[in-house]
Amino acid sequence: MGDFYTKGKRCMFMGEYNHTIDIKGRLIIPSKFREVLGDEFVVTKGLDGCLFVFANPEWHVFEEKLKVLPLTNKDARKFTRFFLAGAASVEVDKQGRILLPGVLREFAELEKDVVLVGVANRIEIWNREKWEENTAFDDMDDIAEHMSDLGLGI
Repeated sequence: MGDFYTKGKRCMFMGEYNHTIDIKGRLIIPSKFREVLGDEFVVTKGLDGCLFVFANPEWHVFEEKLKVLPLTNKDARKFTRFFLAGAASVEVDKQGRILLPGVLREFAELEKDVVLVGVANRIEIWNREKWEENTAFDDMDDIAEHMSDLGLGI
């Protein structure tokens, strides 16, 4: 269950896929996601303990935003380091798999069962147990009430 759509060079990912990582650290990327990502894209540390996956055009947009953060701001430096130090360009093999670098697998505690989730302009890769813990969605009514403060009116 999942899908995506593209608008110009910007892309939109959605859906949830369950997969496994093999003993060598390889992960199959769902074909629907590969159609947008292409043969090479960027994987980096994400927030909430997952990994973020960006198509190259989206990664370049994100990099540009990081470049303009003030070097004199300590939080901006940490934020930039967090995303760039762990970033890796990965290539899809003939079987539709990528090799996730060990440092990224360790960060996200990815050992076997994982969930790939399309989240607007990126894909998140989660340890399945963490995904289930973090997505109880019990408090969605409360969260939805506060989204208008962020400019999202439904």
